[in-house]
Amino acid sequence: MFRSLHMKLVLIMLLLITSLMTIVGAFMMTSITAFYIDEFYQQMESVFGDSNPANIPFVASLRSWAEEENVPKLQEMIEAKAGDLGLNANIRNYYILDGRTGAYLAGSDGEDAFARLPVSQNLLTVRNSIAAGGSAVGDQSDIAASYMDLAIPITSGSSAYIIYIYDNRDTVTDLNGQLFVIILQALLVGLLISVLLSFLLSKTMIIPIERLTEGAERVAAGDFSSAIAVESTDEIGILTTTFNDMAEVLQDTLEAVENERNKLDTLFLHMTDGVVSFAGDGAVLTNNPAASRMLGREVAFYDYEALFGQQAPLQKVLSLQRPDFVSGELNVGERILELYLAPVSDEEGGAMAVLHDVTAQRKNDEMRKEFVANVSHELRTPLTNVRSYAETLRDDAEIPRDMVDSFLDIIISETDRMTRIVQDLLTLSRLDSGMADLRMSRFPLAVAIESVCRAVELDAQNHSHTLVRKYGSGVMLPVITGDRSRLEQVMMNVVGNAIKYTPDGGTISVDAGVTGKNVWIEVSDTGIGIPAKDRERIFDRFYRVDKARSREKGGTGLGLSIAKEIVLRHHGTISLASHDGPGCTVRIVLPIRQEEVRHEE
Repeated sequence: MFRSLHMKLVLIMLLLITSLMTIVGAFMMTSITAFYIDEFYQQMESVFGDSNPANIPFVASLRSWAEEENVPKLQEMIEAKAGDLGLNANIRNYYILDGRTGAYLAGSDGEDAFARLPVSQNLLTVRNSIAAGGSAVGDQSDIAASYMDLAIPITSGSSAYIIYIYDNRDTVTDLNGQLFVIILQALLVGLLISVLLSFLLSKTMIIPIERLTEGAERVAAGDFSSAIAVESTDEIGILTTTFNDMAEVLQDTLEAVENERNKLDTLFLHMTDGVVSFAGDGAVLTNNPAASRMLGREVAFYDYEALFGQQAPLQKVLSLQRPDFVSGELNVGERILELYLAPVSDEEGGAMAVLHDVTAQRKNDEMRKEFVANVSHELRTPLTNVRSYAETLRDDAEIPRDMVDSFLDIIISETDRMTRIVQDLLTLSRLDSGMADLRMSRFPLAVAIESVCRAVELDAQNHSHTLVRKYGSGVMLPVITGDRSRLEQVMMNVVGNAIKYTPDGGTISVDAGVTGKNVWIEVSDTGIGIPAKDRERIFDRFYRVDKARSREKGGTGLGLSIAKEIVLRHHGTISLASHDGPGCTVRIVLPIRQEEVRHEE
């Protein structure tokens, strides 16, 4: 209850008013008491003081009667000054005492009344009486005492008397009591006013603070939609304006952070490298799908020891200082993974694992090495033949003319073979680098296929093959967009391979059709076929199913590779289709309109 700012404000106001009224009351009551004490002694001074010349005869008369030890006469003279002394039977009285013993001799209030005074029993020990006993006027009074008194010594010869005037301060007490009641009433009114003011002040101060609190709670809950109304230009208004600005900046900052986090989450989820983070005890904190895919299991169900404990102990990784890391290689099935392990931070502990799939890179390296070896081998064989026959012609001048011509024919044939290899390699290089621009145009597909068939028809007849055209029956082939010469080169390679690798007397079938927005071309043969183990690599460069027979047929091993690159440049596909019986079927799929394909991409 007392923790609220409103109650604290009420208590502060109450304490302030109470403290103020207490201090003012104490000051006023003390001042009144001091005033009455000063007034008492000034009044006594006006009667007995030596500073007033009119008092000298009166004091002398007192001493004269004291020398004669005439107490009644002393009493008569003092009573004559009763008005000046302010004597009052209820408040202020005088007493004539023996100067040596302090015994009561006479007075305005009687001996019984004197005996009831708080100073009567030990009068000679009272400060003012002691002073009078020493022939000095005792005119000192304590503001905290309950009375005021004055002791005046009257001595003459051997006689000694004390005129003792006693004031019980009832007037001061009554006045202070009335003043206390007034102060208490004022205090109650002040407290009531302070409570009312505190409520009014709370509307001015606490309500804006409560609104700020509600706004802070909304901001803490993530609600930045509503700003707090600014109703004043004071410090609270400035604070409210600053809070609204802070909330706006915080909203912009959180949106920026959220956007960055979303980007990082998207990158984390879709990046090709696998990432796994571990706590200091080896438990998996986060991982992306690539990590589970590379490792072939759900990473979240395992810990560091089960995943990478054999590559490097966790404590070794945690003991590293950034940017140090541990690298290694991990084989998972047919995958080859590069592994990098590093500590997350120097203080909190934890480790991060990054997996990079280098399987394709390693295969590409092997294919590159194989490609270089194949090129070297393909060029070395004809070069060796050319060199051998050329050296024979140079060293033996008696070779018959018909043998010389035969050797020269072999040299020319091998040179043509090397030229074809170099030209095919140049074509592939241009296709790979994008320098081989395609000359797009619209042309009838049926006309292009027929042109290819007519070009290879004589070669087919030489091998006693039957060339079957199926594309003209039933289906009207459309006009397509593409580089006609390149596509005819593709079909020429496919049909030429079918003729080349089909034993004499076989059948070569060429078919075509339309499926949706694509056209397809299929070339089937009854030849030697392609074993299942070689089907995935049949379009690789320099790959041959039967290398000896391929070279015998004059092939370079690049025809299907070139065909594949040209088809891909046309946004199509080339593959081996399912085939019944001996031989194989090559299927080419091309879009009818290239613009539609680019738009979809």
